[in-house]
Amino acid sequence: MRLGIHTGYWSAGPPDGIQDAVVAADRLGVDSVWTAEAYGSDAFTPLAWWGSRTTRIRLGTAVAQVSARTPTATAMAALTMDHLSGGRFVLGLGVSGPQVVEGWYGQPYAKPLARTREYVQVVRDVLRREAPVTSSGPHYPLPLPDGVGTGLGKPLRSTVHPLRADLPIHLAAEGPKNIALAAEIADGWLPLFYSPRMDATFRELLADGFARRSPERSPESAFEVSATVPVVVREHVEQAADQVRPFLALYVGGMGAKGANFHRDALDRLGYAEACDEIQAHYLAGRKDLAAAAVPTAMVEDVALVGPPEKIASDLAAWRETAVTTLLVQGEATAVQTLAPLLAAPTPG
Repeated sequence: MRLGIHTGYWSAGPPDGIQDAVVAADRLGVDSVWTAEAYGSDAFTPLAWWGSRTTRIRLGTAVAQVSARTPTATAMAALTMDHLSGGRFVLGLGVSGPQVVEGWYGQPYAKPLARTREYVQVVRDVLRREAPVTSSGPHYPLPLPDGVGTGLGKPLRSTVHPLRADLPIHLAAEGPKNIALAAEIADGWLPLFYSPRMDATFRELLADGFARRSPERSPESAFEVSATVPVVVREHVEQAADQVRPFLALYVGGMGAKGANFHRDALDRLGYAEACDEIQAHYLAGRKDLAAAAVPTAMVEDVALVGPPEKIASDLAAWRETAVTTLLVQGEATAVQTLAPLLAAPTPG
């Protein structure tokens, strides 16, 4: 299992000390660093900056939002990033949710699976540069059909040649169909709330997608599962869990409308529907402190690594047995130093 860092998206501004942390991770031998975007900072620009300060660490978006850019614009950014980084870029894509897609980008959210499939195909066509890019749509038609625009559009091929025509594309997914789609059309899956307890279920969903995978895609054995895992090292478990509760409360209560919150759905499937009801009710009523307090410690321990180093080392054994290939640390920079020797150590037994 490899080790990565997930820096997330900015709140009011850039996180303090993040560049130094990325440079230190590069020197430590950490596999990858990942960024996100919501409706503030973008996912590509920080990676370009950090890439200029590092030499070996892979640079990934987790995720770049599909509705933020046309597929050709995303492919252009990926081509550019891959050249500038010397082949270190990984394109992670996600559909986000209707609140952001329709409220921030002014784009329709309907048919997210079909949109994702079409989007990825256009991106791959740009990256391959085998022919001028065309798409019959219906979501991203290229060129624009007659009667919609001026009628002067024509198929184009990227002026930039790819450094890697097979640049890896990963998909964020939480629902069962989305997870299977990632295994079918992508080179990796970016889960947010992975739990070792659900590993058998996740493996079944991945197997469903692998069964439909084109032989032209990278082999199943090369498929990556890069799970974002909050890691907080403290002497006492409850003290560590308290650092994660607000994050879980935000995603359960505030990252999606009631009845259309895919993050909450993922935690429901873990068996926390009743707790999620309470968390969401508090959060939507503006009681964020009570929402965080309602997050059970068991929920935190299911999706995070919290407590003293010896407990984290013990809990890590279960993660080693999962389909996860890279553990993306979310949290304090010191957590990377705690996990690095643990992951480097041979598996017991």
